[in-house]
Amino acid sequence: MRVKLQPLQLSDAENLYEFFQKLPASENGKNNRAHGLSHEDFTKWVQHEIDSAHGKNIKPGRVPGTTFVLYIDDTPVGVSNLRHYLNENLQQDGGHIGTHILPEYRGRGYGNIITLETLKKAKEMGINPVLIFNRDDNVPAWRTSEKLGGMLI
Repeated sequence: MRVKLQPLQLSDAENLYEFFQKLPASENGKNNRAHGLSHEDFTKWVQHEIDSAHGKNIKPGRVPGTTFVLYIDDTPVGVSNLRHYLNENLQQDGGHIGTHILPEYRGRGYGNIITLETLKKAKEMGINPVLIFNRDDNVPAWRTSEKLGGMLI
């Protein structure tokens, strides 16, 4: 099994359009802002995400963040967002990392993989400690956090 966590790239927009349309729009506190967009608006959204990773065009109340896509054997199965720092709101609800796995790939350990790989990216960026929020009813996310050494608070 080949695992690759890659930052979202404009050159991948066409290939990732269907992936982001299959990813639920909102689930367990995660929002897929690309869900339901036209191809043209999706390409604009990808550019916005790339800009955010570079600290450009950040909307008020938001912080820079990098969107990553998890590929397993060249198939996109999940997405994560790594916020470069936290504002007051994200310290209370949101945290540094959000992950989302396509429903058809859940239960295969990919949540563990995407979280671990995103934690590696956080370490490379000097983000320490890392804060991750899990919803009360999202037991798989709790298990992932505990398995990777997180403390449930």
